[in-house]
Amino acid sequence: MAAERESGRHSLSTDIHQPLGKDRPAAKSATPGTPRGRGRTVMLSLVALLILGAGGFVAWQSRIPAPAEKPAEVEVAQKTADDTSQIEIIDQGNTPEPAGTGEMKSQSGQSGASISTSLDEDGREITKFTPAERSEPGAVLLSPPDRVGQDPRLAHLPDPAIIESTPDGDLPVIGALGERAFDIYARPWSGARGTRIAILVGGLGLSQTGTQYALQKLPEEVTVAFAANGNSLMRWMQDARRNGREIMLQVPFEPFDYPRTDPGRGTLTVDAGAEANLANLHKAMGEITNYTGITNFMGGRFLSDPDALEPVMRDISTRGIMFLDDGTSAQSLTDRFSRTLGIPFAASDILLDGKQERGYILEKLDDLERIARRNGQAIGVASAFEVSVDAIAVWANEAKARGIEIVGVAALADDPAR
Repeated sequence: MAAERESGRHSLSTDIHQPLGKDRPAAKSATPGTPRGRGRTVMLSLVALLILGAGGFVAWQSRIPAPAEKPAEVEVAQKTADDTSQIEIIDQGNTPEPAGTGEMKSQSGQSGASISTSLDEDGREITKFTPAERSEPGAVLLSPPDRVGQDPRLAHLPDPAIIESTPDGDLPVIGALGERAFDIYARPWSGARGTRIAILVGGLGLSQTGTQYALQKLPEEVTVAFAANGNSLMRWMQDARRNGREIMLQVPFEPFDYPRTDPGRGTLTVDAGAEANLANLHKAMGEITNYTGITNFMGGRFLSDPDALEPVMRDISTRGIMFLDDGTSAQSLTDRFSRTLGIPFAASDILLDGKQERGYILEKLDDLERIARRNGQAIGVASAFEVSVDAIAVWANEAKARGIEIVGVAALADDPAR
């Protein structure tokens, strides 16, 4: 046993000191007919196929042209917010915004994009919008023509698609694609079936403190009208629009007892003639922008005279705006001319503040609610007296709690285009 252990130690010592693999029996060569030979052949074939496949893929890849680096460009994307559709231009080149106010600029669908129209095989019209060249860097909102309401960030700015620059100022016009101030500057509403009431408070701009009080006190759903012969109108207009309020322009027309009762400078009169009246109308229109339409201040005689009224209403029909008759003249012909000329039209149901008494005004507001619940909608008008503003503000908030929706005047207008 000791001899065997000694022999094992000698053999282990000898193996450690010998070079690796030395004195190992020679490996038997594999023949193709043996299982080991067939396995090696299959493995070599697979390796060859893999090498050929990789080479073919590299060759195929080399035949594909490398994609060109995408330059910084303007990309058009569709954006939807609430009921308002917007086309937003995004600057992919990370171009810094130009110095200035820092406000996002707006331009119409026509001025901000190349537009082409074609017909498909079924005769359906296809309109394609592609980015147009822009002279200034930075992001711009591109507005399509069929929207209702403005982007809140731009509500105080006029839409360039519906503006005509004249010596009298920027006047509203129907855009090249049918855009109208009546739609673009309207206050959006829910569209739900129910009782709807619109209230117009006029005379803003005549008193600076009264205008400020009305804009601060009245709920944003209440429409306001700026007197064309008021002061600081652009500033007040922008304040109203920034809060999402719908506005109108109040134009003075001749009453029956003129000039003993004088609506103010720029009054349109029967005897002045069409040319002078249109000049006064355009001057009034140029005082502010962003209004959905015109409402009258007085005007019993003028609005009942067809010869005097017709040229004025024809001009309004080309402006894409509405006409609101305050209902103070039973002989007014504005509804007939509006239907004939295709002007969006509305008439007031009640004058709310014929007396400057809070109790009287609240009673008239209750009457307005009864009319609205019977007919589905109603319109009331008032002036920006403090007592009127206070009563309307309290009543409107209570009415909303009773399920009545306060909407802009444009929402209740009879629009021939709808």
